Amino acid sequence: MVRPVSFRMNEQTSVNNYFQKEVVTKSDINTKAQEEFDAFVSKLRKVGVEVIVIEDTNSTDTPDALFPNNWISFHENGTVGVYPMFAENRRQERREDILETIENKGFVIKDIVDYTSAEEEGIFLEGTGSLLLDRENRRAYCALSARADEDLFIEFCEDFEYTPVIFIANQTVENKRVQIYHTNVMMCLGKQFAVICLDAIDDKKEKKNVISHLKESEKEIIKITEAQMHQFAGNMLQVKGAFEKEYLVMSDAARKSLTQDQVKKIEKYSEILSSDLTTIETSGGGSARCMMSEVFLPKKV
Repeated sequence: MVRPVSFRMNEQTSVNNYFQKEVVTKSDINTKAQEEFDAFVSKLRKVGVEVIVIEDTNSTDTPDALFPNNWISFHENGTVGVYPMFAENRRQERREDILETIENKGFVIKDIVDYTSAEEEGIFLEGTGSLLLDRENRRAYCALSARADEDLFIEFCEDFEYTPVIFIANQTVENKRVQIYHTNVMMCLGKQFAVICLDAIDDKKEKKNVISHLKESEKEIIKITEAQMHQFAGNMLQVKGAFEKEYLVMSDAARKSLTQDQVKKIEKYSEILSSDLTTIETSGGGSARCMMSEVFLPKKV
């Protein structure tokens, strides 16, 4: 997780992230974001989740640095994926010293697969924002958009040995259906369940295909509405705390949007852990899941 130092609404991402909203009072926005970040990290650590906090740097203009999952992913075989980013100022978030910090924490990096040259051709694939990885069943879900190129996604699946599950997810903006910028705002994969806004997948064949893959992977499908998706109810991540206990991490807004029945279904598998991320969600257009880049790398013996 990356602690922000220059958080604000990123004008370069707002062109296709319709979850972002302009905030009138901007003077203390970074301070509020830091407070939300620190409280969130504290809650995670309190239940035994290991969190590596990296400080963002003032030397670059990186308002979205607290969403590191978009530029990097860490894999069980010791491979790291590095991804091409749509917004030019987000490309500065990629820092080699972060990899050194990860290694210093006892993790092993054996190889780096770097897709960033695709930026020169205007092609993007924004990490685990664009990719939802079912690591156990080796399936990767991707909602195509300006930030998720189909050919590059298939290349990723070939490199990392995943079966691609491709679809288009839409949301209604000013009475028009427009593509959702990241897969991870409309869908969350847990070990035994999936939280998903199926209403966002307009194409019936694509919807049927997604459902089929989830069922084949023996996941209970927990549906959310588009209104709940806009409260970031799709932007969740299942993590392990102390004694291997599993938690589904989300924002307070996401938690409040859920019905009793949805909560009951989730709690069959994971305890819910939520935190107030109002400032980050409003200006950043991302939530709890976006703030965490999970580390699956092997540890040094």
